[in-house]
Amino acid sequence: MHTHSPPSSVGPSGPQTARRACLTAILRMSGLRPTRQRLDLADRLLGRDRHVTAEQLFAEASRSGRAPSLATVYNTLRQFQAAGLVRELAFEGMRSVFDTDTSRHHHFYLADEPRIVDIPADCLSVSGLPGVPEGYEIDRVEVVVRLRRKTG
Repeated sequence: MHTHSPPSSVGPSGPQTARRACLTAILRMSGLRPTRQRLDLADRLLGRDRHVTAEQLFAEASRSGRAPSLATVYNTLRQFQAAGLVRELAFEGMRSVFDTDTSRHHHFYLADEPRIVDIPADCLSVSGLPGVPEGYEIDRVEVVVRLRRKTG
């Protein structure tokens, strides 16, 4: 999973202040009130290419000295997911991972590490899907390719 430390503030009128203003606008347009905790978590996620668990996000926030509770991190991630700002990925044997890239794409799952790597959507085509039950339609197709290290 990607690790990333957000940039430090450059000053009252620097890039970090402009970023906070953009994040505030994004949260408001998504129907979310831009609380300090949401803004802090949004700053660690939005506009950054990441696959992160709630526990990793909580640990990052804890190191910064402005840690919300783990429950708040989970609740905020669920709110971001409902608003379409992140996608939840579930992999066997892993806690839920949240993907900041909400575009249509696929994933390699490196089971030995565990780590997730994006596969661009145009690098893979899926055909021969079975018929869809009546009353349903395909929302999206996501392919996960599980990798493990060769033995021997």
